[in-house]
Amino acid sequence: MLFSILYTVIVLALLRCTVSARRSNKGIGRFVALLDSAFIPPVIGNLIIITTYEENAARLGYYFYFLGMNLVMYALCRFTYAYCKGIGTKHNTPRIVYLALTADSVQMLLNTVFGHAFDVEPIDFEGMIYYRLVPHLGQTVHRIVDYSIFAAIILIYVLIITKTPRIYREKFTVLLVSMLAIAVWQTVYIFSRTPVDRSMIGYGVMGILIYFFAIKYRPLRFLDRMLSDIVSEMPDALFVMSPEGNCMWANSEGRKFAGVKGSNYEDTSQFLLGMFGESIKEKGSWTRKATIGEGDDAKYYILRGESVTDDHGHTSGMYLRITDNTEEQRRILREMKEMGHDRLTGLYTWDRLYKGIETVLKENPDVAFNVIFVDVRNFKIVNDVFGNEFGDFAIKTIANWIRSHKCDKYVYGRLVGDTFGICMPCDSFDPEVYEEELKHFKVRQMTIEHQLLIHLGVYEVNERNLDVSVMLDRAHLALGPIRDDYHTHVAYYDDKLRSKLLWNQEISAQLRDALENGEIQPYLQPIADADGRIIGAEALARWIHPEKGFLSPAAFIPIFEENGMIVEVDKHIWRKTCEILSRWEEEGRNMFISVNISPKDFYFTNVYANIMELVMEYGIDQSKLRIEITETAMMGDSDSTRLELLKDFRESGFTVEMDDFGSGYSSLNMLKDIPVDILKIDMKFLSETEEKGRAEIILKNVVKMSQELGLVALTEGVETKEQFDMLSSMGCKLFQGYYFAKPIAVSEFENKYQKKDTILMGGEE
Repeated sequence: MLFSILYTVIVLALLRCTVSARRSNKGIGRFVALLDSAFIPPVIGNLIIITTYEENAARLGYYFYFLGMNLVMYALCRFTYAYCKGIGTKHNTPRIVYLALTADSVQMLLNTVFGHAFDVEPIDFEGMIYYRLVPHLGQTVHRIVDYSIFAAIILIYVLIITKTPRIYREKFTVLLVSMLAIAVWQTVYIFSRTPVDRSMIGYGVMGILIYFFAIKYRPLRFLDRMLSDIVSEMPDALFVMSPEGNCMWANSEGRKFAGVKGSNYEDTSQFLLGMFGESIKEKGSWTRKATIGEGDDAKYYILRGESVTDDHGHTSGMYLRITDNTEEQRRILREMKEMGHDRLTGLYTWDRLYKGIETVLKENPDVAFNVIFVDVRNFKIVNDVFGNEFGDFAIKTIANWIRSHKCDKYVYGRLVGDTFGICMPCDSFDPEVYEEELKHFKVRQMTIEHQLLIHLGVYEVNERNLDVSVMLDRAHLALGPIRDDYHTHVAYYDDKLRSKLLWNQEISAQLRDALENGEIQPYLQPIADADGRIIGAEALARWIHPEKGFLSPAAFIPIFEENGMIVEVDKHIWRKTCEILSRWEEEGRNMFISVNISPKDFYFTNVYANIMELVMEYGIDQSKLRIEITETAMMGDSDSTRLELLKDFRESGFTVEMDDFGSGYSSLNMLKDIPVDILKIDMKFLSETEEKGRAEIILKNVVKMSQELGLVALTEGVETKEQFDMLSSMGCKLFQGYYFAKPIAVSEFENKYQKKDTILMGGEE
């Protein structure tokens, strides 16, 4: 009776854990739910065995027990693969284990025909009739299969414990100890030949432990150590990060700040990265300021980061503290407005500057004026490298330079940060003089010297009724074309820039409707092999505008790349591509499609998770969906998270391509480390040089190098038969370009190139 009650309680507890795990937003939740539900059949089987007085019912209980244990081993493998992924060396899907469990389940079921696995015999146990197991050869095979798998899983946890950071060691150790205890308990049961398998209690406890550690567990000892010097009720937002940069915990202000519901912190890290950038992942101890928004709506924050190390000096994690300094900063700005002069430079504040410009324009209606926006490029680097003291000195040096050009009817002031505004008569402004002075603008303080890149955006005032802020905005807009130019320092605003700004605003506002209405669609550009056979395609976004017709990609892609809306376009194209591949698989079409991953995708979305979700949703073969990244997308990622992401793609069966190799500042060092399968070489490498012979030598060796690295060379931009023949002779395997076809609609592609053995040479079949 006691064991009947215990087993019933265990079943109910496992059901509760299963439902809770399934409802969890964590990725591991479904694996926990599968495992906890798998523990239920063997427990129910034993419950039947110890409560029945009928031989056939007891036999049924044993079938529940043994087949349930196979299900437990399968679910435990799935859970272990997901729970331990990313720790230690590469983990392969244990397909041979699944095959062995399937075969064992079949032979156990065949016991109903051959009786080769087990039988039951009645015995008197503690004054009651029980049906004890009589094992045969098939039962021995079953035990060998299950015990071998269980032993392998135990070994995996032993290895994991030696490799995992100390903060995770506790949860793996508890699971390992529980499995060892169950193994001993099960062995005692087998040799004692008692009818009651008390080890089922251990399995139930193990299921509950797995639910706790996978879904609810937080490394509290680690958190206690990190938070021991921090007031628990502090008004600042506090986030505790793992060594990999994932948020593990936040205080109440932090949860409110990031919009965390309950204890689900999975999206918190992406939220913080999107808001403050990659700098929050910096190791060590640091403090910096951040401004979000502009004007009266701006929010001001002070960010403090602190790494935490273990007893061996290894980084165990970090905490991020965010102080909302908006009210204090606004108070300072109000005080500066009231004074009319900037505290650091002595120049007019922006409010006083605006009034000064309005006055000088009104009092001199017959004088032509320039309104100038002064911007220091990448000034943040100055503060980061040389410190705030040198940064303040640099700002004062710029202010003195602006003051040195003072002339009649000259108004000048500091706007915010490293930007300044000037209004001066057009005939007093000589762009050549300013170009010459800014060419070598250096700031020197004692032994520190640094050259600044300063740009001037100039708006010639031809609409005096405009608000001064609009004039300065136009002057600022003029800097767009020279933003990354180190040789040009002065740029003028014109109507082309205004039209471009209006177009950017118009096209950005229409994106959401365009996606919903199907105006943006993937076009497919064929990819051919060395025989000219079309074997796949690249999916490229094209916009069929209801009013403007077919929009050139150059009319909207760069805009969305700059403002981050390219992420929505890319997600749309990924989904549409998966729809196409799913349809092709049903129709028996055997081709792949490459999709592009832009640099902004890494910042604003979980690329791997999104694409894997689409692959599962549409049930497509991963090898048919190729992942294409540019070499520039992989630069500047100091903690190698993007490299790990590409490794995840490859381990999951995707082919990874690196696009535009040779079109920019290609890094051989990066090529050494980056996990890709295909190297896409841009034919612009040849077309944009007069040294054709030298370029061909380099191209040939790049192809050869790719072969020796185990990579496939794909050349894009192939436009002539001569280029195709030359590249084929060099050993290039794949080709793409107008010589074969331009990007075309999906339906046209399917009609032309989905026939068996379709050959496309020079644009003809």
